[in-house]
Amino acid sequence: MDISYKRQWETRGSRRRAVPAEAPTSYYNLPVIHKAHWGWLVIIYFFLGGISAGSYVIATVADLFGGPDARRIRQVGRYLALGALLPSPVLLILDLGRPERFYRMLRVLKLRSPMSVGTWGLTIFGGFCGLSALIQTAEDGLFGSFTLPRRFLLALPSKPIGVLGTLFGFLVGGYTGVLLAATAVPLWAKNYLLLGPLFLTSAMSTASAAIVLVLVSIRSTSHRTLKRLERLDLIAIVLELVLLLAAKANLGPIIARPLQVGKLARVYRWGVLGAGITLPLTLLSVTMLWRKAPARLLGALSSLLVLVGGLLLRYVMVEAGHASADDPQATFAFARKP
Repeated sequence: MDISYKRQWETRGSRRRAVPAEAPTSYYNLPVIHKAHWGWLVIIYFFLGGISAGSYVIATVADLFGGPDARRIRQVGRYLALGALLPSPVLLILDLGRPERFYRMLRVLKLRSPMSVGTWGLTIFGGFCGLSALIQTAEDGLFGSFTLPRRFLLALPSKPIGVLGTLFGFLVGGYTGVLLAATAVPLWAKNYLLLGPLFLTSAMSTASAAIVLVLVSIRSTSHRTLKRLERLDLIAIVLELVLLLAAKANLGPIIARPLQVGKLARVYRWGVLGAGITLPLTLLSVTMLWRKAPARLLGALSSLLVLVGGLLLRYVMVEAGHASADDPQATFAFARKP
């Protein structure tokens, strides 16, 4: 960004005063606020944390209401929730300026701090993920000759545990959007009511897509089981599209500039809206309406596209936020009263 600026001089009496020409509208083309340092480590955490949270919620719903046909969904959802969550704390710790001080985030809970609430929520949710995965391991008979831990785990109330874990799953799935919106970055803060629901619906869509991708590779998975997940994915994608369009419309032309011109705009248009939403919606609609369609192939392809789109959505949101923080006109547009 060009940081040079010109000064105009006025003569008033015997004194001369510097009058910055661009100050009222552009702040000399200098950023008014500091942008967040978040990069790919945080983007990948947003992605994996969303899959983990959504998978746990789906597994719990399948356990409560799915019946015998949903056993596979519950099984894969529990394992996937833990597997996607395990790298998340590592990614967050590596992103810290002083990684060795990560434990200080757990010394106190600040209910007014999205980062503090999110850290505690992620920690508690991790405990539920681990416990539910162990219960599933016991149900699958994978403890072998270790009968005592298997009996103990099978005696635990798995459904109430799942319900409690789901509450923290919703928190982990949506707090990342709230965390972005709690900053002064125009593109994030302008949509403080929409980013949380947007990230949560994206978590549900990417989680259902990930579960479908696993189940498609298992031949014994019934067609009915896949259809249930694909319907859920379809609903989540539609909600995600509505929230995305509402969020962009709410930004206005100045703040939304990173999503309208340049590299990020192309990624947003073709990667997120095109490959990540429109194509999966088309493929899922074909499998729903055309009985002779190769359902497993189209389901796997749409799920893969949803996962790519979910990752690109988080990349675009983070990087567009950085671009908006560097744009003084966006900051002034956000601060200006409507």
